[in-house]
Amino acid sequence: MLETFLCYAIFGLSAVLSVPSGIYAVECSIGSLPLQRRRVAEFGLKANAAVTAVLVPAHNEESGIADTLANIGAQLCDQDRLIVVADNCSDRTAALAQEAGAEVIERFDVDRRGKGYALDAGIRHLEKMPPEIVVLMDADCRLGEKALERLRASVLASGMPGQSRNLMTAPDGAAPNLLIAEFAFLVKNYVRPLGLVRMNLPCHATGTGLAIPWHALRGADVAHAHRVEDMKLGLDLASAGYAPRFCEEALVTSQFPCSGEGANAQRRRWEGGHLEMIRSELRSLVNPLVLRNPARLALALDLMVPPLTLLVLLLASVMLLSVMLAASGLSSWPLVIATVNLALVFVATLGAWYVHGRKALPAATISRIPLYVLWKLRLYPRALLGANEGWVRTDRDKDVSGESRT
Repeated sequence: MLETFLCYAIFGLSAVLSVPSGIYAVECSIGSLPLQRRRVAEFGLKANAAVTAVLVPAHNEESGIADTLANIGAQLCDQDRLIVVADNCSDRTAALAQEAGAEVIERFDVDRRGKGYALDAGIRHLEKMPPEIVVLMDADCRLGEKALERLRASVLASGMPGQSRNLMTAPDGAAPNLLIAEFAFLVKNYVRPLGLVRMNLPCHATGTGLAIPWHALRGADVAHAHRVEDMKLGLDLASAGYAPRFCEEALVTSQFPCSGEGANAQRRRWEGGHLEMIRSELRSLVNPLVLRNPARLALALDLMVPPLTLLVLLLASVMLLSVMLAASGLSSWPLVIATVNLALVFVATLGAWYVHGRKALPAATISRIPLYVLWKLRLYPRALLGANEGWVRTDRDKDVSGESRT
């Protein structure tokens, strides 16, 4: 009886993991094919004539806010607006933003802290004189060449929100862990969305470089402290019929935190929030409203793929259990499925690295991936159980040290 239960349990685990493994493999494979790039429609003067407001929520960002605003300002047209929401700041963020020529909203509410609340304050401010397009930018990001123009063109062409190619880079001389993290981020925010857009499917909002038509944004519920407010906003927009579309040519970049403490906190927030969204979204897969909305359903299925490190750990664990089951002579079917799952993820990741990731992750660093996986394993208990602590600025200012060098 126990043996039968174990067989069914491990078989079930293998079958369940086939879903995220297959989705991941399809997205990465299509995103890595040598296809001709899809070009954003060239709207030229028409795109630049669309009144745009760039909304920057900021919390204690005095060390970099001036550079960020200068970068954004260089791409603004005469009719555009730049709004900074200085949220619960105790430094000179607001003063520096005013000096840079931005409209500044200072907000103080210790009980309602977080990027979502800051965005809500900015949206309420814009209601007095609504723009045509709102671009959400984090205070530590940089626009690539013509990124704002290309985002505007994407929104005008599709009528849908446009999500930029949002990439994070490791600082010069960074430890191998950050190089591996840069590659994992590239797969999540570039290779997989590229696969989705090639299948004419929407992508998730990734937190910065997101351009939204005003009529789609004005009714959005953003006043919350969800750990991945960007992902939730993208799902809410898709539910309302405005699923984000990937705009490959609009590049937005930022840099990973240098400090071990900052890097750990950032990853716990992202991955804990992602796992929280997976739990809540499982119910949507049987929701008739979601099932009748192909774009929303596509995002729900894409969300079922957990963070890459966790997916690999789950696949490896089920593979080990399947090997033990087959060795005991009970059943080899779970091993067959587990092997296929692991092979799909491995081949798809290798293809993504070969086509897109060799610059981010040199071949010599690949041998450090097992150590990186073990290091990440230590973060998951706290990421899964940790409560949302509101908006805590990521520590980016210290030298790379401690955990980051493992």
